[in-house]
Amino acid sequence: MTTNSPAHTASWTVSPEPYDSPVAAALWRTYYTEVSDRWYLLHEGRATDPEELEREVAAETGADLAPPDGVLLVAWYGEEPAGTAGVRLLDAGTAELKRVFVREDLRGKGGAPVLLAAAEDAARALGAGRVILDTRTDLVEARSLYARHGYEEIEPLMERQYADHWYGKKLAPGSADAR
Repeated sequence: MTTNSPAHTASWTVSPEPYDSPVAAALWRTYYTEVSDRWYLLHEGRATDPEELEREVAAETGADLAPPDGVLLVAWYGEEPAGTAGVRLLDAGTAELKRVFVREDLRGKGGAPVLLAAAEDAARALGAGRVILDTRTDLVEARSLYARHGYEEIEPLMERQYADHWYGKKLAPGSADAR
């Protein structure tokens, strides 16, 4: 998937990536550092403790984003790994989005909608007719992105720490909605 417009000097592409590759590991660390620091700064006025960061990054391997029931997608801006979206089946008809993220320095360049559409296509390819996700209240940019792309708030499907909001979207057959 590629998009070019006069405002973009590079193209966005999205491709599957092994969850344990160096690219995936680096993006996971960037993602986790940002969301963890954001939470701690908001609630405790400090960044994440380095030991906790290492422990949590190592604990969340991403193995649930491996085939046959999952996939990790990497968004590329030109030649740069720019973001991720994980998709995993919860049941035969429902996929969950995880680790939806675009690097802070590449936000505002049109990558998030391309990545989200690719994740929806991946969910369809896994056989899902519906996609769900959870997010935190302070991740307002993510919540806005999901709302703009047809996600509606739903009842929580389970108790999860940091899961303040749940979203769902019924996927239309075929390819992702127009970007």
